[in-house]
Formats: sequence, C-alpha cells, structure tokens
Amino acid sequence: MLIFARVMQRYFITFSYDGTAYHGWQYQPNGVTVQEVLEHALATLLRHPIGVVGAGRTDAGVHARKMVAHFDTKIIFDAQQMVYKLNRLLPRDIEVSQIMPVDAQLHARFSATLRTYHYYLHTAKQPFLRDYSFQLTYPLDFQLMNKAAEMLLGERDFKCFCKAGGDAKTTICKVSEARWMPLAAELHTGGAGEAWCFVISANRFLRNMVRAVVGTLIDVGREKISLSDFERILQGGTRSDAGESVPGNALFLWDVAYANSAKITNEEKL
Repeated sequence: MLIFARVMQRYFITFSYDGTAYHGWQYQPNGVTVQEVLEHALATLLRHPIGVVGAGRTDAGVHARKMVAHFDTKIIFDAQQMVYKLNRLLPRDIEVSQIMPVDAQLHARFSATLRTYHYYLHTAKQPFLRDYSFQLTYPLDFQLMNKAAEMLLGERDFKCFCKAGGDAKTTICKVSEARWMPLAAELHTGGAGEAWCFVISANRFLRNMVRAVVGTLIDVGREKISLSDFERILQGGTRSDAGESVPGNALFLWDVAYANSAKITNEEKL
C-alpha cells in the first residue's frame, strides 16, 4: 500500500550512465533517451507519472559519471530501498547512487553552480579505448594546446562554440578550469601512443560547446591555427570559424556541484 504525504516533496537523484545506447539525456522523438528510461522506472515504482529535470543535457552517445536530477512526489518512500529497487529495474547502463529529499526551492539545473566535463583521446590504435576515447592518427602539441586552453578561463561570450538552434538566453559562461592532462600508462591499458584527458569546468555550458572547444584545440595542436587565431576566434568568431565538433562517445559529464549541500528535509514535515 502506498502512503501519501500532505504536501509534494522534492527529491534529488544522483546517477551515472553509459550513453552509448541513448539519443542523449532529454526526450527525443526519434530514439530512446536516458530521461525517458529513468522516468518510466520511477513511475513504475511510485505508481504515478514522474517528471525528471536534469542538471544539464548530454548529446547522443555522451556519458555521465555523475548526473543530478530532481523529481516531485507525494509518495512517502525509503530512499535507500528506492535506490535498490531502481537499480534492479533499470538497464545495466544506468546506475542510481543516491536519492535524497531536498527543499522545494532547490532545482537540479538552476541551483547548480559548477559542471565539469572530461574528454578523452589517444594517439595509437587501442581496442579497449575505442568506445570511450577519440583516436587520432597524427601527433599533437599538447603544450601548445594547454596555452590555448588557458585563454578559455574567465567569464566571456562563447557563442563561437555554440551549436546553432540552441535555446540559451545568453552565451556568456564562466570557465574556471581548462587543461589537458596526460594519463598514466596503466590508466590507458599500457599500449602504444599517448592518452590524454581534457578537463573543463564552468558555471554553465552551451549546446555542443565542449566538443567544439576540443575540436578547435586539436586544430591548435596540429598547428592548423595559431594561438593568435584561437584568440581571435574567442574574441569575436562565429561557429563556422571554430573547429569541427569531436565525436560524443569520448565525452563524460564528470561532476555537478552546488553552492551548498542539498538541505535534507525533515521527514516530520512530510
């Protein structure tokens, strides 16, 4: 028997997913999405329609090490038991780690203050990396790429990296971290070549922004464009001036942070 609270309660749900089989996070008319699968599982267990609002959107094939979303319900349930039941019901490529009641004014998307993405690439054929890392067949100057990445820091207009058709009201973002990091041999199976990770953190991201940034930084590393060219693109370029978007399978939403830890609601208030 289901027990109902007097008022609607908001919950934050933290989960991860392998995006290979999905057409991104948000509902799409032409394919299965993570949002659709998660909402169906919650509705099955809570026995009423559930709408889930994510901290951000990921494109088709993009993964999430940590995604946060919220949903509202009047059903009273044990959070740990719900995590267990969801993981039994959900497919193997989606895993829920936490559910917690929060204050109603907290919003998974608008209350988030920082998001971090990782993008992986490697420079020699490695069968165990092909699904989660972008293979390049030419050498790159990562020292030069890191000099370009430093130019991304701070608050500025990133419209040159924004895919057309986005619904963003502003293209201003504040980037607090942007760097290429070499991966130790044991972390990329110890094969030939190099493996690198691009780490970027910002208060918000535009549609396709990270993949466009990485593609443009690769152009710098190949010396197709200079540091001065990169700076000019940043200062006033359009999307057509920047580099091509890199494949989505090597991109991970790595973390979502909030200014204060979500305030847990007393069950006595339910």
